[in-house]
Amino acid sequence: MNRIDRLQAILTQLQTKKVVKAQEIADRFGISLRTVYRDIRALEEGGVPIGAEAGVGYFIDDNYSLPPIMFTTEEASAILIAGKLIPHTSDKAIDQSFQNALYKIKSVMKTEDKAMLEKLESSVKVFNGPYEIPQRDSIYLQDIQQALVKSKVLKLNYFAHYNQEHSMREVEPIGLLFYALNWHLIAYCRLRGDYRDFRLDRIRNLEISEETYHRILDKAFEEYLAREKEQYQTFEIELKMEKQMALYIHEAKYWYGYLNEKDDGQFVNMKFLNPDLNGFARWILAMTDKVDILSPPNLKNMVGEMVRKLHEKYQDT
Repeated sequence: MNRIDRLQAILTQLQTKKVVKAQEIADRFGISLRTVYRDIRALEEGGVPIGAEAGVGYFIDDNYSLPPIMFTTEEASAILIAGKLIPHTSDKAIDQSFQNALYKIKSVMKTEDKAMLEKLESSVKVFNGPYEIPQRDSIYLQDIQQALVKSKVLKLNYFAHYNQEHSMREVEPIGLLFYALNWHLIAYCRLRGDYRDFRLDRIRNLEISEETYHRILDKAFEEYLAREKEQYQTFEIELKMEKQMALYIHEAKYWYGYLNEKDDGQFVNMKFLNPDLNGFARWILAMTDKVDILSPPNLKNMVGEMVRKLHEKYQDT
C-alpha cells in the first residue's frame, strides 16, 4: 500500500472509534510507531483536526465534517458475503439492521459497482442441506449488546438443558461468544456467585433492568477466557485407518478436533485433539474394523466396553 492510500485508510480508521491508539494503527498496516507519528502529522498539515490524548491515543474533532466514505468493489463484495451469513448466525432483528446498513452502503457506490453487486447478490447462496433451519425471531442479541454498552444488569428466564428446568437469573454481562454454531452470553450470575455461560437460544425471556453494575468489561472477559482455556482439558488421539475410511470422514474429522495426518499409501495416521473421549469413542464405533486406536490406551478400553455392551444387547437377535 502506498502512502497516500495509507493516509486515507488511517483517516477512515480514526472515524471508527472515539480514540484510536497509535499501536492499533501500526499493527493494522505493519508499520513502526515512528511512521504512524509521521502519518498523523501529515494529516494534521493537510487540515484534519486530529487531537491527541497523552498515553491514550488520537481522535478527530467532533465538529469536523468528513466526505462520504467510498467502498471499493472488493470491500462491498466482502460485506455482501457477510450479509449472506448473518441470517444463519443471528436473529431477525440483527438481520434487518444489517440489511438496512447494506442499503446505505449501496447508496454511495458507483453505478457500475451497484450493477456488479446486484449480479453477485443472486449468485451467492448459503445452503444448509435439505433441511433448512428456520431463522429465530429473537435471541436477544441487540438487547445484550445494549446491556453490555450501558453496563446494565439483565434478568433472564433460562432453560437449563442438563436438568430440563427453567430458572430466573440476574446476571452482569461481560461478553458474547460464538462457538459450536451458537451465540453464548458470558456473565456473572448472582444466583451461582460466579461467571457462567448462557446459550442464547435457551433464554426464554430477557429484561434489561435499570440497575447498573461496575466491572471492567475487557479485563473481566479476558480473565474468564484465560480461566476457561486453563481448565479446558483435551486429549491427544492418534488413529490408524484404511485409506478409503480416511476419505469417507474427510469433512467430519474437523468436528472432532483434527490436527494433522500422514499418508503412507495403504493407511492414514490421523491425530486429533478432543476434550470428550466418550463422544469420540462413539464416533469411532461407526468406523467398525476400518480403524485402529494407537493412543490413548483408555480410549481403546472405552470403545471395547461399548462393543461388549452392544454385543450383550443384540447377541440374541
